[in-house]
Amino acid sequence: MVRPKPASSVGAPKRRKKSKKLKEESDIQQVVNHYFSTKGLSLEKLKEDARKKKILYSRYVRPARDLILLAGSVKKATDAISKVAEWASSRKLDYTIETVFKRWLELDRLKPKEVVKKPFFRDNPMVWSESKKKWFAVTPDGEWLEFAAEEKDIEWRIVP
Repeated sequence: MVRPKPASSVGAPKRRKKSKKLKEESDIQQVVNHYFSTKGLSLEKLKEDARKKKILYSRYVRPARDLILLAGSVKKATDAISKVAEWASSRKLDYTIETVFKRWLELDRLKPKEVVKKPFFRDNPMVWSESKKKWFAVTPDGEWLEFAAEEKDIEWRIVP
């Protein structure tokens, strides 16, 4: 025997309780979101760009899943992404989740590029003469002037 439905529930959408799993990020979401955070995108910006179809979030799901399987845990996967991100950004390279796969075997040897600082005195570059054991300031004319000031007056700058 079939019971008739009450009139109030006819045509009304079924309400489902949201479980705690839906509120928490899945493992794959954690890895993908971490990847985008290393790229400098906040979670809100990521959601907005995904809605506007600027980012295809689903394109990163499979590589993230594969990375979790390769790494063995979400923590190791996010650490690997962070290491590759630091290495790539120091060399001004672009990277994706797939770059982590390519660099997996050399992950422990990946180091960020060292920052080279060069000496300057009053906006003139300086050169160390090994034979004379002295510093020289090079003027814009190309003339070498012996550095007679103190070592603390040398300004060290990062030069691209």
